[in-house]
Amino acid sequence: MLLSEKIKNTVRNVPDFPKPGIHFKDIAPVVENPSLSREIVQEFARQLRGKKIDAIVGVESRGFIYGMPLALELNIPFVLVRKVGKLPFDTIQHSYDLEYGSATVEMHVDSIKPNWNVFIHDDLLATGGTAIAASELVKKQGGIVAGFGFVIELSFLKGKERLANFSENIINLVTY
Repeated sequence: MLLSEKIKNTVRNVPDFPKPGIHFKDIAPVVENPSLSREIVQEFARQLRGKKIDAIVGVESRGFIYGMPLALELNIPFVLVRKVGKLPFDTIQHSYDLEYGSATVEMHVDSIKPNWNVFIHDDLLATGGTAIAASELVKKQGGIVAGFGFVIELSFLKGKERLANFSENIINLVTY
């Protein structure tokens, strides 16, 4: 069975969460499956090998799940992007709109070195707002957005089109 089929067969669909009309793609059952999770990390690593990637940025909190093991697999730094107020050192921030609200994310001021090629990872691509915010943080530190990785893409929300302004290297393992 293809990896995309395994993921689709494992993702739990939760209707009307967090509000009526939203069909939430819950990756908890995927995360609870160690062999499937290993395959996911290995597939991202396979697609990134041979590319010049200096760091993986993981977006809180579900971007940490596969972002950190991916960074370990590639033997490169893992950088945290967190909700405002969660990081203890000096930070830079970026505010953005979500599908159902707004948010601010931040990163430590010394996390990205100038001219680093940075791959941004999160669990799901919807409208792209969170990934764009992470991209802006990378750019503010002089980094280069070398691509994006998502376990799931909700293509009908057209986030991929918005991310193409930062990088054409956009990996997703499943598309709905």
